[in-house]
Amino acid sequence: MKTPVEAFWELARFHAKLNSAPSYFGPTTLEVVPPPAWSFGATPEHADELLALVLDGTKTATASALWEFDEDEQMPERGTLSILLDGAGHPRALVEATDVSVVPFDEVTEEHAFLEGEGDRTLAQWRDVHERYFTEVAAPERGFSPDMPVVLERFRVVYQAG
Repeated sequence: MKTPVEAFWELARFHAKLNSAPSYFGPTTLEVVPPPAWSFGATPEHADELLALVLDGTKTATASALWEFDEDEQMPERGTLSILLDGAGHPRALVEATDVSVVPFDEVTEEHAFLEGEGDRTLAQWRDVHERYFTEVAAPERGFSPDMPVVLERFRVVYQAG
């Protein structure tokens, strides 16, 4: 029996036309292994709020502390696919990274803050929320620093569950 992520991936792959290799080549990795599945935010409620912004087209970017990526979780690169989960862990959207860069926290731009689509979409609000998140939630033992490296990712929705 397929997991919800596997069932979603089967549909998403088909609708996004990702299984276009002729069958005589055999199955590709994309056909066998779903991309990573994850949710935004620190709580189920926050995951649902941010997912809603993605699904309505408001949120087209995100940011993570560079230290959140380790040997178990690869940093995204252009073309990386991800399955976004809602707060209950159900797959809701397939997204593709369209641009990835690493910059110091204090060099994040107004444009990126706007593309994240949260709050009033200003850089001041973005910095306040993300400094709190990196200090209190993501890994308080690491601490926060204005020059800490931040991974900025832009993405597009390739497929969303009906």
